[in-house]
Amino acid sequence: MKKTVSVLLSIITALAILTGSIALPVLLRPFYYAHISPLGLTQYGLTETEIKDAYDDMMDFCLGFSDEFSAGKLPFSEEGAAHFADVRGMFIADFVIFAVCVPIFIVLKAIRYEPYKFSGFPPSFYGALGLVVLAIVIGVFVAVDFNATFMVFHKLFFPGKTNWVFYPDIDPIIIYLPEAFFRNCAILIFSVMAIACVVIMALGAKKSQTV
Repeated sequence: MKKTVSVLLSIITALAILTGSIALPVLLRPFYYAHISPLGLTQYGLTETEIKDAYDDMMDFCLGFSDEFSAGKLPFSEEGAAHFADVRGMFIADFVIFAVCVPIFIVLKAIRYEPYKFSGFPPSFYGALGLVVLAIVIGVFVAVDFNATFMVFHKLFFPGKTNWVFYPDIDPIIIYLPEAFFRNCAILIFSVMAIACVVIMALGAKKSQTV
C-alpha cells in the first residue's frame, strides 16, 4: 500500500510542477505586456493601451472572470470565440489540478507522513526526474521545429477541431499573439519547470544521503 501511495505521490509531484509552471505565463499578464514594444505590435493599428485591453478581455474570458468572449476593439468570429472557450476549459483544468495537488503535500507534511522510498529516494525525486525527461524530449522537438510541435500540440489537445487555425482578416487577435510570444511562453514554462525539478531532486538526493 505504501509503495502505491509513493507512486501516486510521484505523479502528483510531476503534475504540481507542470501545472504550476504553465499557470505562470497565463496569470502573469505583464509578461505579455513586455512583448508589445519589442515585437512592434503597435504597427498593426492598435495603440499599446488598446492591445493591453484586447489581451485583458481575452484573458478575463479564458480565466473565467467573464462569461462573454471579447477582444477589446478587435472583431472576432464565432469559431475564434469557440477556440478560446476550449482554451478556457484547459486553463481552468490546469488550475484545478494544481489546487488539488498542492494541498496534498501540505497535509502530508503537516501529519509528517513518511512515504516509501525507492532506492532511498523519496517519490518527489522521481516525479521531478520523470518530468525532466519529458521536458527534454519535448524541448528537443520544440528546438528542432517549433511550428510542427505547436501544431501537434493543438491536434492532441483539441482533437477533431480546426478552430485553432486563425485567419487575421476575421480574427485579428492572432496578429497580436505572434509566434515569438508563444515561444517565449514555452521558454518560461520550461525554465520554471527545470528550476523546480532541480531543487526538488537536490532535496531528495540530500535526504537519501542523510538516511
